Amino acid sequence: MAQTKSTAAKRPRLDNRPANMQEDDETPSVFNPKYRVCPYLDTINRNLLDFDFEKLCSVSLTRINVYACLVCGKYFQGRGTNTHAYTHSVGEAHHVFLNLHTLRFYCLPDNYEIIDSSLDDIKYVLNPTFTKQEISKLDFVLPKQSRTVDGHPLSARRRRSEQHQSQRLL
Repeated sequence: MAQTKSTAAKRPRLDNRPANMQEDDETPSVFNPKYRVCPYLDTINRNLLDFDFEKLCSVSLTRINVYACLVCGKYFQGRGTNTHAYTHSVGEAHHVFLNLHTLRFYCLPDNYEIIDSSLDDIKYVLNPTFTKQEISKLDFVLPKQSRTVDGHPLSARRRRSEQHQSQRLL
């Protein structure tokens, strides 16, 4: 028997996504689970972030699974419902956290990952990188620039004589 092609017409596939998502799948939105738009990014206080401290939870003092609150700068453990970070996010209404080990950002208590390039500067401050040339410049001492009260440059000879006179007065 000879095989015959099916003459039945195929139905077009329906896409249930909104029209704007059909055109561009890489756009962050509420409908795209790959990229979530976080409404709390404006609450991040970069002035309070100081990653020079030991990376341990400020409540339990553990080093396991530590997250930094990007609103107040404190460190808390965990991301689940019974953790210190979750409790802090609910109690203080601080929603943006950074996992200090994986360098991933999360919104709590909603518990979704935030993917946003505007947060890359925070990752750099946590783990800065330097070239050999930049490191060699650290040892180079620049001459101290001084000015008089009226804004004129103060010469090195005059500066030394003034320092010598001020030491005599003491």
